[in-house]
Amino acid sequence: MTQNTTHEAATLASLRQELDDLLKRSLTDRRVSKAERQQLETLLSGAAVQESTLAELRHRAVQIAKGAVKDDDVRVVQWLGDVLSALSSAAARPRVVSEAHFSPGDTCVRRIAELLTDAKEQLDICVFTITDDRVSDQILAAHRRRVAVRIITDDEKAFDEGSDIDRLRRAGVPVRVDNSVHHMHHKFALFDRRRLLTGSYNWTRAAARDNQENLVITGDPALVEAFASTFEDLWRRFG
Repeated sequence: MTQNTTHEAATLASLRQELDDLLKRSLTDRRVSKAERQQLETLLSGAAVQESTLAELRHRAVQIAKGAVKDDDVRVVQWLGDVLSALSSAAARPRVVSEAHFSPGDTCVRRIAELLTDAKEQLDICVFTITDDRVSDQILAAHRRRVAVRIITDDEKAFDEGSDIDRLRRAGVPVRVDNSVHHMHHKFALFDRRRLLTGSYNWTRAAARDNQENLVITGDPALVEAFASTFEDLWRRFG
């Protein structure tokens, strides 16, 4: 048995014990309170358990209920239904995968390029400035393979030396700018409306080479929707 396997087995044993204790405490008053339901869901979602393990835990809940049933105790049956519902909710919740990257170094720009390359249908880019050709080349490549690309950027930075905005616009990529004395200072992008990229990182050579910057990528549906809504609002406003 490998060290990882041993650790996983120990984690599963601990999870079983925690669940066992929680179920027995819950059963004392023959109901699953709102707080107990939240504890169940938090315990299972935090452990990211497999469906086979959830099935085992459901079976354990049934065994605990059977041990408590006397004279067809209807409240125990109701308790069991609530527990199984909580277990099913935990299983159905999508697992959110997030990641973080930092500069200086090429980690951030490589990850941006990978996401641009993987885009299939839609790219919504809202960044203060774009001067890194390694990024611009992948934006153009996505546009050429008929991904629906849109870019929002700052009006002043669009005319900076080294800016790639004019090159992208001339290639047919739709671009809108803020036309304001204030800055459009966002740095985020949405990939197929399923993944969000955001952080302090500007899409520039200096950000990769010199600056202390950060980049966060997530598939959290609530965050994706919030940024998508903001993009649409800015796109209309700058139209």
